[in-house]
Amino acid sequence: MSKPEISSERVISPVLRYGLAVLSVGATLALALLAQSYSAHNPEFPMLLIAIAITIWYAGTGPGVLSVILASTAFNYFFTEPRYTLYIGPSDRLDFVLFVVFALLIGWFAARRQELQTIRDRLQIEVAERTQQASLLNLTHDTIFVRDMNDIIIYWNRGAQELYGWTPEAAIGKRAHELLHTVFPLSAGEIRAELLRSGRWDGELQTTKTDGTEVIVSSRWSLRRDEQQRAVAILETNNDITERKKNEERIQKLNQDLERRSAELEATNKELEAFSYSISHDLRAPLRHMAGYAELLQKHASSVLDEKGRRYMETILESAKRMGELIDDLLTFSRIGRAETQKTVVSLDQLVREVLTEVQQDTNGRKINWRIGALANVYGDRSMLRVALVNLLSNAVKFTRKRSQAEIEMGCSNGKQDEVIFFIKDNGVGFDIRYVNKLFRVFQRLHRAEDFDGTGIGLATVQRIIQRHGGRIWAEGEVERGATFYFSVPKS
Repeated sequence: MSKPEISSERVISPVLRYGLAVLSVGATLALALLAQSYSAHNPEFPMLLIAIAITIWYAGTGPGVLSVILASTAFNYFFTEPRYTLYIGPSDRLDFVLFVVFALLIGWFAARRQELQTIRDRLQIEVAERTQQASLLNLTHDTIFVRDMNDIIIYWNRGAQELYGWTPEAAIGKRAHELLHTVFPLSAGEIRAELLRSGRWDGELQTTKTDGTEVIVSSRWSLRRDEQQRAVAILETNNDITERKKNEERIQKLNQDLERRSAELEATNKELEAFSYSISHDLRAPLRHMAGYAELLQKHASSVLDEKGRRYMETILESAKRMGELIDDLLTFSRIGRAETQKTVVSLDQLVREVLTEVQQDTNGRKINWRIGALANVYGDRSMLRVALVNLLSNAVKFTRKRSQAEIEMGCSNGKQDEVIFFIKDNGVGFDIRYVNKLFRVFQRLHRAEDFDGTGIGLATVQRIIQRHGGRIWAEGEVERGATFYFSVPKS
């Protein structure tokens, strides 16, 4: 961008400027006297006026005033009668007055022209700056337009055209919010008051495109003031957030549905837990009576029962015992769901040693190779984690029963940033991986009760414990090739 011309008054030093006044008048006077000597008709009048004009044009108002004084004095001294005095005769007074008036008029016109030149220079600079700013604003795809304090659009960039559809020619001169059918979140008076107070306003507006499509925009207004601090224009920047608002509404609706379903599920779970606890508790009394009287009958009537009758009696007692175990497991499962977790730092090394002491009581006469690696400390409920380990290690013992040499291994590794993953691996009968999802369901069994005893609640209880700790549990296995159970627990 080329720089506008700078007036000579700002370049020439004061000495040179006033020197120019003296020089121009002196040189012009010499030329006028020379011309007069050649009988030229009144050359002094226009020539001295030209000197004044040149001085004011190039040196400014101050030197111009000096040139008027010098020229008037020279005109009086050299060219009015009586010559070579400052007295003005009656016949030349009119000429002298006319000269002074013309000199002043020329000085005034030259000064005004110089002021206009300075104003033009400033306007050129401002127009260049505004043009450059407008070009930059037009490069962005953001919606930007400027309106005056009467809401009339005075600038409309390409981003505004892309969003709303109106060209600058169609938009400029229109009332912005009549054109866009703007819906405000507050009254126009409140927004205007905030804008005048702070110089800006932010909010969400509903606007309309040329095709009638409604869009929601995040709008930012900035107030422009002039040098006297009067509000003159408003720059408005809009960003289309229609899709984001729709997504937020969908997410809010989904969250509401999720909260409702969670509440329903929680209520259902509580009902089921209460039901299972009530049933388990209420079944204990009749079951104890059944088992007790069956034992009395076996004791007092065994001598009169044949082999088939004694087998029937044993079946009743075994079923009662299994029913008792089932009730105990149901009660444990129910308590795990209702009990509050008392979390502390738990040493898994120590806890596993305690659990092994309990589990190994049922392994007399069996060959089991235990490989327990170094186990990390975790943050959790010690009693709940103990129940989970008893179930998992007891399962490993149970399902390796048919192996002459059982292999059971337990270890851990780092999982995600805040968790530890433990595994329990055995070389037992394993399971069909296609049915892995059934492992952790209540009453689901992948082996016949005749082959392996159990209630089908143990792994469901383990899963509930791990989930109460914010962890995960999963399993891998293959028929007759063993199984591995994994679970994660938060680090200490």
